Amino acid sequence: MSTNLYITATEERSGKSAVLLGVMQMLLKSIDRVAFFRPVIQEPEPGWEDPVINLVIEHFDLDINYDDAYGLTLQEAQELSNSGQEALLHDIILNKYNALKAEFDFVLCDGTDFRGKDIAFESALNTSIAANLGAPVLLICSGRKKETEELVRLTQLSLDTLADEGVDVMACIVNRAAEDVRAENFSRVKARKGQASLPLYVIPEHHELSNPTVGDVKRWLGARTMYGEEGMTTLVENYVVAAMQIGNYLQYIKPGSMIITPGDRSDIILSTIASRLSTTYPDISGIILTGDLLPSENVLRLLQGLSSTVPVPILSVAGHTYQTIERVGELYGYIEPHDTRRIATAMGEFTKHVDTKELGRSIVTTRPSRVTPKMFEFALLEKASRNLQRIVLPEGTCDRILQAADILQRRGVANLVLLGSEEEVRMRATGCGLDLKWVEIIDPARSSLLDSFVTEYVELRKHKGVIEEVARDRMSDPTYFGTMMVHKGLADGMVSGAENTTAHTIRPAFEFIRTKPGFTVVSSVFIMCLRDRVLVYGDCAVNPNPTSRQLAEIAISSAETARIFGVEPRVAMLSYSTGSSGKGEDVERIIEATAIARELIAERGLDLPLEGPIQYDAAIDPDVAATKLPGSLVAGRATVFTFPDLNTGNNTYKAVQRSANAVAIGPILQGLNKPVNDLSRGCTVEDIVNTVAITAIQAQAEKEGLK
Repeated sequence: MSTNLYITATEERSGKSAVLLGVMQMLLKSIDRVAFFRPVIQEPEPGWEDPVINLVIEHFDLDINYDDAYGLTLQEAQELSNSGQEALLHDIILNKYNALKAEFDFVLCDGTDFRGKDIAFESALNTSIAANLGAPVLLICSGRKKETEELVRLTQLSLDTLADEGVDVMACIVNRAAEDVRAENFSRVKARKGQASLPLYVIPEHHELSNPTVGDVKRWLGARTMYGEEGMTTLVENYVVAAMQIGNYLQYIKPGSMIITPGDRSDIILSTIASRLSTTYPDISGIILTGDLLPSENVLRLLQGLSSTVPVPILSVAGHTYQTIERVGELYGYIEPHDTRRIATAMGEFTKHVDTKELGRSIVTTRPSRVTPKMFEFALLEKASRNLQRIVLPEGTCDRILQAADILQRRGVANLVLLGSEEEVRMRATGCGLDLKWVEIIDPARSSLLDSFVTEYVELRKHKGVIEEVARDRMSDPTYFGTMMVHKGLADGMVSGAENTTAHTIRPAFEFIRTKPGFTVVSSVFIMCLRDRVLVYGDCAVNPNPTSRQLAEIAISSAETARIFGVEPRVAMLSYSTGSSGKGEDVERIIEATAIARELIAERGLDLPLEGPIQYDAAIDPDVAATKLPGSLVAGRATVFTFPDLNTGNNTYKAVQRSANAVAIGPILQGLNKPVNDLSRGCTVEDIVNTVAITAIQAQAEKEGLK
């Protein structure tokens, strides 16, 4: 397989860093240890580090020191070149590169940003570096402000230049293209004369990736934040210089406007805040106060009181208004490691417009024997996005749910339905700086579905004496409403529990979604992503003291869940005894559970290696297995661990999670007719994203099983 790739662009502002995120994600799904290297970086500002290196290392949690991730600065490269020391320049880069190559399986290299004054020098430098590293090139052609014919001509010219220097181009991505530009327009473009057309993909311009955030503006201007620190990720769509009277100025406000005004214009400042409160004016992104001037003390007091109600970022800069306007016109924004919205958008756009299977085959020809947590998480999101499922989220006013929904829609993981008052949901989303225009919102209490849901619930629970009044009260509850959507096929799955208790989340599912045919118990598993492998633990969250029959069902359900998520199931029925080495009531229960599980496996014609009773060390360690249970198909190789009770399972998964620094994904409910999953009330946004992806994949598997 290839061991390196060099990404280079044709000019500045090509959106290369957004493409870079997609490529790194693609690599990490197939390669265990990937390094990131920038041979030449822009001279950083005092106290700053290269933003692209920080983005990649922090977001992908790469085990690389910052100083090892670059060769030298552009200024140093130019000085060496001008003094006739090109050989030394390349020696410095090669030494740094080879140090990474010796430690990692793959090195992804990123070219210069074309922010220097000599574009020809940077272009030649990227070409010579790629050639010296023996790296195939992924060429990024900028489609920004270009007509189709011009873009086709410039793309072919760039490819010809690389070919003349003996550099192999693996693929080409035309990024930031106009809406009418299509990949078919480039059918005659070739990497080398006489060769077949190379893989070429077109990613259209996306304003959320090309426009700066308020945080970008703040850093660029060296501004200080007076109010609205939580709004730093808000996108700036345009700039409005406010120097005229209020009545004339207000007509120039557009969605996402950044207002630039002298700091002593209290009239402009207060009218701008009022426009943010008004439903008849679009939402601005922020205000810049120039001249190092501040409004009067009373106005500042008023702004302070409004800051929690109207979360508008207000920045202050030293330069006067004209200087500020000139400066923002030169703004060069980068995606920050904490900017989850733009990261999700970049990865979503890459996956949507680039054939990652085709591109991946060009780069990676073998699969790794190890699976890391990042590889597994990326694979989850990709699998969910292949066949979009409709997932309902009952806790529509929870900030973490809203943030996760924003990421999920940007990544294209699922079609989402949020439950709650539409006005309240959108207000909370706006307060968080989120855009949920593609997410459906349903208010259960006002929905046209409510009456039919009430009738259905009365019918389903009439054996429990449920009357219409009780049914209406329950169906007005978002969790019951969401569960009924799943039951009626109006949603493919549900995720809840960020604010609700586990009992409140799963009770409706127990009442009318119920268990799959042939199963009597609903159970759970945690997917445990260790440093070098993925294991499945069950049951760690639902059943305190399962019977032998229930343990057998849990084992089979856990194996099926493992298979859905790409883990080859080899099931260990855990006990404090291996084989016939121990005696006692608890051991006998595992012996009986193992026998029942094998009967069920035979009845259903499953190909499922299963061993029990077995101790944990014998199940996972080949050396211990060779002594305690030689010849077993499971011992030393187990991937699915069935714990004898909740006390053992819950404590074990938490011990492994904390002690081994493992990522625990779950609990994932299994055994239900349709997927419903519970979140921990302490869950993070990332936990919610993963759980929604898992629920979508379960729904995919459910549908495939019905075909």
